[in-house]
Amino acid sequence: MTSVTWPQVLAWRMRRQFVERPGNATAVQVARRLAGVQAQVASAAEFAVAVRQEASEAGAVSRALLEERALVKTWAMRGTLHLLPADEAAAYLVLCSAIRNWEKGSWQRTFGATPADLEAIAASARDALADGRTLTREELTAAVVEETGSRHLAEVLGSGWGTLLKPLAWWGVLCHGPSRGNLVTFAAPERWLPGWTGLPPVEEAARTVVHAYLGAHGPATPDMFDTWLMRKGNRKKDLKEWFAAAEDGLTTIEVEGVHMHVLDEHKDELLDTEPSTSVRLLGGFDQYVLGAGTSAAYLVSPEHRGKVSRTGGWISPVVLYEGRVAGVWEPTGEDVTVTAFEDVPTGPLKAAIARVQPLLA
Repeated sequence: MTSVTWPQVLAWRMRRQFVERPGNATAVQVARRLAGVQAQVASAAEFAVAVRQEASEAGAVSRALLEERALVKTWAMRGTLHLLPADEAAAYLVLCSAIRNWEKGSWQRTFGATPADLEAIAASARDALADGRTLTREELTAAVVEETGSRHLAEVLGSGWGTLLKPLAWWGVLCHGPSRGNLVTFAAPERWLPGWTGLPPVEEAARTVVHAYLGAHGPATPDMFDTWLMRKGNRKKDLKEWFAAAEDGLTTIEVEGVHMHVLDEHKDELLDTEPSTSVRLLGGFDQYVLGAGTSAAYLVSPEHRGKVSRTGGWISPVVLYEGRVAGVWEPTGEDVTVTAFEDVPTGPLKAAIARVQPLLA
């Protein structure tokens, strides 16, 4: 069994994710390479794209979302908002929907809705968005209530609307449309996205998503994939079937004693990769961290995890040294304040800070 070390893997991931070598990739190309960009905080998503470009362009993400519509913003992995390539988004949604947490009694008790309620909301939302309109949450709720005549649905949408609309996003009923002032709007993907062809079969979706994930965050096990996709919420049976559907083009490699999957086309490059000694700064909620998860001890030391994964689900901006999370940072005016977990070379750290400062303006 061919074997590599974690320092090699981290160096390879940094190259694959445009961290080690920023280039001329567009916002869409960055999102495609990273298997999505978390966009729960819009400024973090914009920073994640810009820091991976040699010459970032202001407004590039917005243009890709609203003018080109080559990116789409919607609820995806881990139930959080992501920027996804519009032509691949449906595959991600199919796998996200497999969690079916709305069928659990605990979910229904918490959010006061049943699967039948969700089906009714989805049907009404399809009708309301069918003519290409974009609706705010309040307008969408009003349309649902008007069609169903149900005050109960008005109540559940008023209290837990985000959680209730996530399944609708995964079913391909809605996605985020253009903001109306400071209000979010929703659109029908089939109307909003050029070339939308609906949800693919699960086997096809699995090939797309598993290969995309391994292309950025490999080598990895199905369990690591599940952590990234739905915080280990999927059935083992589904994971096994997904990796079986994606097996053409995959090979197995050993990472410090653990067998993991990697794309055939990347194996030789990974084997030839030397460990990195670079220092880089990444923003909050960055895919380099989220792809592995903050519980990955090879990336984030367990004793410092609380500084990276903070209360309220906040993921700190991080300092990378040799590919590991070696500290956190935050902007302070025109400067950057670093809290290091270990000795980080001063010269490379100053250069890394200087690189991100123009992106904070």
